Amino acid sequence: QVQLVESGGGLVQPGGSLRLSCAASGFTLEYYAIGWFRQAPGKEREGVSCISSSDGRIYYADSVKGRFTISRDNAKNTAYLQMNSLKPEDTADYYCAAAPTTDCVGAHFGSWGQGTQVTVSS
Repeated sequence: QVQLVESGGGLVQPGGSLRLSCAASGFTLEYYAIGWFRQAPGKEREGVSCISSSDGRIYYADSVKGRFTISRDNAKNTAYLQMNSLKPEDTADYYCAAAPTTDCVGAHFGSWGQGTQVTVSS
């Protein structure tokens, strides 16, 4: 059974940090492009970051550049999203997704996790 499970969300005050984890089972994450997405109440889902499977190219949404860092640990079959300097507008449900492609560009993310909630508030 192909499965992605996010964890690490929670309540944090503005300026704080969280690290989200995306654990894969049933497939080898190493051969997939991994994307992080988020959806805030009343808003459309947006792409946050993506890391390619082959050359390691990384993409970030302008809104998170300099604050978020995407990474993967192939030995643990897990991807991460380190989130620093969090802002209230970062509040959303965060999802990881996997695409069986080498490049984030044009990737079709067919496998999704259940999501983890991030709330940034005082």
